[in-house]
Amino acid sequence: MFGVGNPHAEIMFVGEAPGHDEDIKGEPFVGRAGQLLNKVLAALGLKREDVYIANILKCRPPNNRDPQPEEAETCEPYLVHQIKLIKPKIICCLGRIAAQRLLQTNMSLGQMRERWFNFHDTLLTVTYHPAAVLRSPAYKRPLWEDMQKVMEKLKEMRGEPLS
Repeated sequence: MFGVGNPHAEIMFVGEAPGHDEDIKGEPFVGRAGQLLNKVLAALGLKREDVYIANILKCRPPNNRDPQPEEAETCEPYLVHQIKLIKPKIICCLGRIAAQRLLQTNMSLGQMRERWFNFHDTLLTVTYHPAAVLRSPAYKRPLWEDMQKVMEKLKEMRGEPLS
């Protein structure tokens, strides 16, 4: 599963790997976490069709385990190629694992959040994975605040007035 969405998207979301529901449907973020992501997008005035959604891994790891380094290394060139084709203004990593992999770091999610990074000449930021929010509702507000910052940065990049 390579990704889904607008091939000219300004925002690209990157998760870690397909889960059970995604594996069955062949599309990223279609399970409960995907439904939450859809709600967040709608609250921001966006639809799935406005953004591009992909994962580090292109296939589901056994038993939904975290991706192994060699698996991520095998799939990473595909993701980098997707980024070059889509040319998003902003990449938003959903969760620690996706961010650590792309940024080649061991920083914690807390250390990566609220910062902007450069990934192949594209701005990259990190927030909580929607599945983490479903497990721990306390992450709902930080996820929302992070998404609002993404939208503010996008407006700034477009030269639009900031809220």
